[in-house]
Amino acid sequence: MRRSVAAAGSSLFMALAPGTVAVLVPWWLTGWHGPSWWPPARILGGALVAAGGVVLAHAFTRFVVEGFGTPAPVAPPTQLVVGGLYRHVRNPMYVAIVATILGQALLFGRLLLVTYAAVVAVGMWAFARWYEEPALTRRFGVEYERYRRAVPGWLPRVRPWSPAGPPPAG
Repeated sequence: MRRSVAAAGSSLFMALAPGTVAVLVPWWLTGWHGPSWWPPARILGGALVAAGGVVLAHAFTRFVVEGFGTPAPVAPPTQLVVGGLYRHVRNPMYVAIVATILGQALLFGRLLLVTYAAVVAVGMWAFARWYEEPALTRRFGVEYERYRRAVPGWLPRVRPWSPAGPPPAG
């Protein structure tokens, strides 16, 4: 897939999938209004929202420049994406989406968004576990299995994984 096509497809998918889950649904649930409350929590919430956006943009970009594809199952990458933030965690997009929703919960003081974030996290975990991991194993085989053993799915490792490094124990 040409990079320009991958970039267009990734942009569209980012607007549709994470845009709906992390922006549109929280807006429907809250109108992005909430009680005025503890300013440090609101600042932390804003920081989480901003960080989530940066991580999402970075992760989507990796699919274009490294994977020559998109995160969408209908136009998957031709190369396994293991660079950038993917050296720390296998699912940076999902982590970023949940962080963005939790950031909005703090920003607007809305417990409903914490519940929504938990539901989204469980759904993403199930999708990753029962669809993505088997699909990536079929598509990339040993390369993906090695990566999966070395890089955690949800809690980022502090030191980045190096594909050239020794294989993980176990």
